[in-house]
Amino acid sequence: MTLFSIIGAIIFSLMAVLTLLVTLGFPLGEFTMGGKYKVLPVHMRFMTGSAFIFQIIAAISVLYVGEVISLNIPFSIARGVCIFFAFYLLLNTGMNLMSFSKKEKYVMTPLALIGSICFFVTAFL
Repeated sequence: MTLFSIIGAIIFSLMAVLTLLVTLGFPLGEFTMGGKYKVLPVHMRFMTGSAFIFQIIAAISVLYVGEVISLNIPFSIARGVCIFFAFYLLLNTGMNLMSFSKKEKYVMTPLALIGSICFFVTAFL
């Protein structure tokens, strides 16, 4: 279970870094949000900035549930967060598959799927 939680945290951390870079205006928008924008418009960056915070929370939660780190929060809450993000990543996998952006489809889809599996395994085993 520890290995799955570490892999899940690494994947989500990579997604968080990408999200942060897109939020800061780096030309990586083809990997996110359907690939519609190479550089995300300013009015859309608030949403990605908020997503960055949630992605960090997810990475920390999966490490806690996988017993890699210890936190002073109820285990059941962290496990619920893991389950939520496992389903989120599963949904994200489907959305990425439908993306018009080849970069999003071929890079982010497998990352989301592997991340989802890692979060499910960590939460339920």
